[in-house]
Amino acid sequence: MQKILIMDHPVVQHKIGLIRRKETGSRDFRSLISEIAMYMCYEATRDLQLSEVEIETPIAKTTVMELSGKKLAVVPILRAGLGMVDGMLAMIPAAKVGHIGLYRDPETLKPVEYYCKLPADCDEREVFVVDPMLATGGSAVAAIQMLKDKGCKSIRFMCIIAAPEGIEAMKRNHPDVDLYVGTLDSHLNEHGYIVPGLGDAGDRIFGTK
Repeated sequence: MQKILIMDHPVVQHKIGLIRRKETGSRDFRSLISEIAMYMCYEATRDLQLSEVEIETPIAKTTVMELSGKKLAVVPILRAGLGMVDGMLAMIPAAKVGHIGLYRDPETLKPVEYYCKLPADCDEREVFVVDPMLATGGSAVAAIQMLKDKGCKSIRFMCIIAAPEGIEAMKRNHPDVDLYVGTLDSHLNEHGYIVPGLGDAGDRIFGTK
């Protein structure tokens, strides 16, 4: 059964409030996006499998818990998803990183693929697809389908701000993919932007607005 987790952590909500502000510059915006991704990664990895391992401390032998099961991969949807990668790797530094490039056609609002490079063993990994915004859901749906077509079976999706339309698209197209969402906004406007949202995340991360 699909899990949809809307973050309620006070620090996450505070930082989302900061990135919404139009006066927040690119440097601070990038830093905050990375920090939010790190906090969200903490929640999204809460159910990873552990196994007991015997070690020796400077004092005595003991049993500790270590991560087991599938290795991890982080796959940002270009270009805005790149802003979340460093925060994810701060939590899971051994993860491999892939990239999926999609842009939204301004007329149809449909995603168009222009790049895909994944770890060779991506189909054997727990894959975290990341993108700051889930608007219409078109890019996320397409990216996850690309991963499934390449054999990936264990996929999670993380975004910082989502619209109800995007959530519904994910539920309809990928009911087997768990969703981790920073906050759920009101709706999409006529241009397909999330309201109240924060504008174009890619432009704000890279200073290209």
